Amino acid sequence: MYQPEEGKPAYNQPQGAATGFPVSYNSATSGYSGASTDYAPPPPPPKPLVEWSTGLCDCCSDPGKSCITLCCPCITFGQVAEIIDKGSTSCGASGALYTLICCVIGCGCLYSCFYRSKMRQQYGLKGNDCTDCLIHCCCEACALCQEYRELENRGFNMVIGWHGNVEQRTEE
Repeated sequence: MYQPEEGKPAYNQPQGAATGFPVSYNSATSGYSGASTDYAPPPPPPKPLVEWSTGLCDCCSDPGKSCITLCCPCITFGQVAEIIDKGSTSCGASGALYTLICCVIGCGCLYSCFYRSKMRQQYGLKGNDCTDCLIHCCCEACALCQEYRELENRGFNMVIGWHGNVEQRTEE
């Protein structure tokens, strides 16, 4: 053990204290042997991607939501974003940010396309980042309506938001 020099205080450091540097190596207990062929099992194969539950142009199934989305897309976007973000941002905050982006640069689709990508990743939906941006840039209202319908078809009550859905599911 360490012996302090005369005139210097002794520190109560336990023997073998962690310093971040290896002190010794024992191949018998380390589990490593140079010739071993034991490997960790391979990761499971990725889940196959699924189709969207409704088509991009199936807006006629909910004409009320389609009209709201055409007149004020920030409402539909806010509802979708709140569910996708699992309640970390509110419907109002997401809708307000969408509106601000629309007012400043005139193109809210640059913001909403990222949520489509996030939604695809969460639910294993077919598509890619490039098509997400193209769909939102070319037909913003149809894209938002499709995302809204997808979440509804997955069991979300879009009117009550994320926290309302969580509360409703815990009461059942």
